[in-house]
Amino acid sequence: MRRVTKLAAAVTATAALALTTAACGGTSTESSGESEDKGAAIAYDVGGRGDQSFNDAAYAGLSKAEKEFGWDGEDIEPSDGESDADKASRLNELARLGYNPVIGVGFAYAGPIEEAAKKNPDVTFGLIDDETVTGDNIVNMVFSEEQGSYLAGVAAAHATETDVVGFVGGVEVPLIKKFEAGFVQGVQDTDPDIEIKRQYLTQPPNMDGFSKPDLGKEAARGQLDADADVIYHAAGLAGQGVIEAAADRDRWVIGVDSDQYEQKTLAPYKDNILTSMTKDVPDAVYNLIKSVEEDDPQSGVIRYNLEADGVALSDSNPAYQEMTELTEAVEQAKADIVAGKIEVSPTP
Repeated sequence: MRRVTKLAAAVTATAALALTTAACGGTSTESSGESEDKGAAIAYDVGGRGDQSFNDAAYAGLSKAEKEFGWDGEDIEPSDGESDADKASRLNELARLGYNPVIGVGFAYAGPIEEAAKKNPDVTFGLIDDETVTGDNIVNMVFSEEQGSYLAGVAAAHATETDVVGFVGGVEVPLIKKFEAGFVQGVQDTDPDIEIKRQYLTQPPNMDGFSKPDLGKEAARGQLDADADVIYHAAGLAGQGVIEAAADRDRWVIGVDSDQYEQKTLAPYKDNILTSMTKDVPDAVYNLIKSVEEDDPQSGVIRYNLEADGVALSDSNPAYQEMTELTEAVEQAKADIVAGKIEVSPTP
């Protein structure tokens, strides 16, 4: 699908509205000062479209809605170092132009969406991965990452031959700590003698750990040098570096958010992508858009967990399917979590 610039900043002359935007098809839209219904819009998190992970998953939901409802939505790239004011201005402009719902991809949009939702009470705003801000016209799409990551830990514990595994987090924020917590608990519950290497690429406010593959590659190489033979990453675009490093050493890597075994850009490394901890971001985005299209918009916190198949482990790699003991252990762990026999902590 082709990318074209669509959003015209006719009223607000802020840096945010000067950003290049991306969309699937369509033509340039000139702002007339009056809104009209145009379908949905999403504003990406750090890394933007093409991260083969979180942002691409959100785009998949928008793309599905575009095809079903016959309109061209809007998807907008972030810029380096942009402020909350920039994000809020962008969201307000999208609402003014008639896009509904308007969806912020990632916890970084929490404050801006809270502000924009108050200014545009007739527009539904979706916020992925945050439930700290709420409102009558805000839909919080949140996921039980710790549950899915527990399964990743079980898989890693069964796949390792060196009894050393690794975790690479992009930025050390509460959301990514959930991935770490679940993974570590899954490994330790399976075999407490396995050593777990843990590293974060950057500390907030530096968000490079979600966008720079070289950082992920360097961290992964360090863990591989320390005998890790399975590495789980939760680092967005930077995770591509983790995948490349693991493949270079013919070691296992566990992907995140999307089924990274199926990502075309990662095809050269796919044989080393054992599995991925997926989040059903596509359906979350699509379901919100569909609810608005049907004039019955969602509201409040919507949680996607193991019981709802909102998080899962992918099984696309034939090598994963052939590991009978591993897959049976993963399925048993999933059943025990859903049944309440295992409680997964969201904090390490």
